[in-house]
Amino acid sequence: MSKSKKSIFDSPLLSSKVKSAKPKLFPEGILGYFAGPTLALIANAFLASYLNKYLTDIFGITAWAALFNTLLPVVSVILVVIGNIVVGKLMDKSKFKAGKARPLILFSLPASLIALVMLFIVTPLASATSDSGTQVLACVLLAVGYNLWFAVAYPLYFTPHSSLVNLSTRNGKDRSLLATLSNACNLASIGLCTMIVPFFLGFLFVDKGGVIDTAASYNAFKVFSIVLIAITAVGAIIEYYFTRERVTEERFALASRDNSEQGEQKSITTKEQWKICRKDKFWLIIIVFFFLYQLGGMMKNVSQLYFCTSWFKGADGTYSTANGGAFSGTLAIVGAIPTALGMVIAWPLSNKIGKGKAIILGAILSIIGGGIGLLVPFVPENSQFAISIVSFAVKALGTTPAMYLSIALLGDVMDHQEALYGKRTDGLSMTIYGAIMAGMTGIATGILNLILQISNYDPNHPETMQTPMLWIFVGAETICYVLIALLFIFMRVEKYSKCDHKAIEEDQKAVCAARGIPYVSSEERLALEEANSNKEAEEARVKELKAKCEKQGLSFEAEEKKYQDALAIKLKAKEEKEAAAKAKKDAKEKAFADKLAASPELKAKLEAKKAKQEEREKKVEEEFLKLREATLSERASALQ
Repeated sequence: MSKSKKSIFDSPLLSSKVKSAKPKLFPEGILGYFAGPTLALIANAFLASYLNKYLTDIFGITAWAALFNTLLPVVSVILVVIGNIVVGKLMDKSKFKAGKARPLILFSLPASLIALVMLFIVTPLASATSDSGTQVLACVLLAVGYNLWFAVAYPLYFTPHSSLVNLSTRNGKDRSLLATLSNACNLASIGLCTMIVPFFLGFLFVDKGGVIDTAASYNAFKVFSIVLIAITAVGAIIEYYFTRERVTEERFALASRDNSEQGEQKSITTKEQWKICRKDKFWLIIIVFFFLYQLGGMMKNVSQLYFCTSWFKGADGTYSTANGGAFSGTLAIVGAIPTALGMVIAWPLSNKIGKGKAIILGAILSIIGGGIGLLVPFVPENSQFAISIVSFAVKALGTTPAMYLSIALLGDVMDHQEALYGKRTDGLSMTIYGAIMAGMTGIATGILNLILQISNYDPNHPETMQTPMLWIFVGAETICYVLIALLFIFMRVEKYSKCDHKAIEEDQKAVCAARGIPYVSSEERLALEEANSNKEAEEARVKELKAKCEKQGLSFEAEEKKYQDALAIKLKAKEEKEAAAKAKKDAKEKAFADKLAASPELKAKLEAKKAKQEEREKKVEEEFLKLREATLSERASALQ
């Protein structure tokens, strides 16, 4: 037997509630990839949107610790990167049957709780008039809490969370669906914080006589942090139970079926992963893309409230955080409509033209939206918010392909690496991805704070910040999407997908042949597991029904007949639905065949198109075989 150690994650209590061989929209998709992560990510979205505002407006930190406020998020990026590297190594070394990613999601909870407590409950309120001891203590606790969240708790959650799409399945369409849901949860968590919270900022940033009541605001944040802790815990637990790592299980099962010592799956070192990644142009392109995508997005997110506060007056004719929050919330709500529309069209669009091309089209649309937004200073004051809404909506629609499809595209890149090198780089790839996603918050906040410091920001007179906020909120993201559009002209990894999957299967067959064990495809293994799971569920149902009948004095035979009759009705309805769908499909195919028969020109055109497609696929296969031959030689040399 395999020597993988038994762990607490092998217990039924902590086993995944997902038993299906293929990912399904419910419960796995809705609960594991959307609802759970949305709740778990709300705290980070809140910190990214309002922590800096909390420090500048309630602590007044730019007046007494401006350098600390500027350097903290930037310097902390180093610790964030280290934290993500450590998490990546933990994933690579993990041999839990529950997976290499899912257990770490649970491990993130204690760190999350402590970090939020330190940031909002333990840290004393300090100001420019506080004694130096209080100021120093506040800075120390803020620094510890900040890094405990962004360098420990968040990497422990986000890196494994981001890995789950690529570890859930090898099927491209299923992966695109889960990637769409997974990225939708990022949007949903940010949306909740930017669409709903802004309308209640008056409760967090309490106004008293036209200025912020710092003591009351400080206490309001304390209460709200407790709510964040509860939401984070519930979300992480839901995500853990309703996800499944089928790719990890596949490799785990392959190793476990060999009774020898060689059967134990060996971890690939970070150095080995880097040797593969540095030579892969597609990997380099996707990593640069993530850097640009997150930089532009975070520059927009961290400055949105500042932008709205500085540009738009409230009904009382004043500029304030409460008024700016209302405009920010309205902006986010309007922007959510095209973003939701993009979620619906991104997946089918990618199936039609490919993920990379869909991202290029979205980038061009985002550039147009950014250009519209930069016109705000040149239109009448009463039209400025309308122009901002149009710009925000167009950009939101344009960002959706990148938002929803990029993780699935990263999965294609790693499949390509596995096909060429026989090894996956999940650990290093997701470490760098996680570091970019988490670290960019600090870099964007540091840039924002530097601008605030240079511009002598006064929270009670935000209108002085209009020009710099316009370029941070609108200009930065627009520039990033110009670069993304140019970059993705060279992203063509998807054309190798069929070859990649075929090569991976050939490698697995070769491993089984070398070990003298029969090859079982992942589809067969998962189907068998699903059948066994269904059998166990049926046995449990019968057992529960018998116990219920015995306790309530009912006839088991009668109750069982009721169940079977109801089941028969459902099965019949399902069969009728499938038969109707098949009849519709057959009729469509017959109509098309008749159309071809009646039109030799159309038939010739389609045959020519098919021949051209086959020729393209042949060239791609030849390219792939050359690449694989070269890497197989490298793999053989490494073994000598």
